[in-house]
Amino acid sequence: MWLMIESTLTCFIISSLIILLTIFVFVKLTRYNDWEEITKGNTAAAMALGGKVFGVGNIMRFAILSNDNAAQTVIWGLLGMALLILVYLAFEWLTPRLNVNDEIASGNNAVGLLAMVFSITFSFIIGASIS
Repeated sequence: MWLMIESTLTCFIISSLIILLTIFVFVKLTRYNDWEEITKGNTAAAMALGGKVFGVGNIMRFAILSNDNAAQTVIWGLLGMALLILVYLAFEWLTPRLNVNDEIASGNNAVGLLAMVFSITFSFIIGASIS
């Protein structure tokens, strides 16, 4: 039983740290201040960041379920995180007419929702790919 508790806590701590690292990276990548926008009630910013948090959490779920030890979970979790970041950058690059950062900063909920769905959708693809 203690081994299962230790494994559970290890996976929880690893996943939490990778999720926090991902949030840190995404907040640095956006040209607007995520936390300031969310504090002002910008739903688009909350949806965009929330989708990324859900996305990396989902990727960590796959990393935990498909690996035998903490080291593998970390490796595959970090790879999944990097892929989700690349997907985000590709989303911005492939939608130059939208100017994603400016639209989310101005509170465009449609763009925020699209960014959220994009992150969630690709988290399932990334998760399946790393498992």
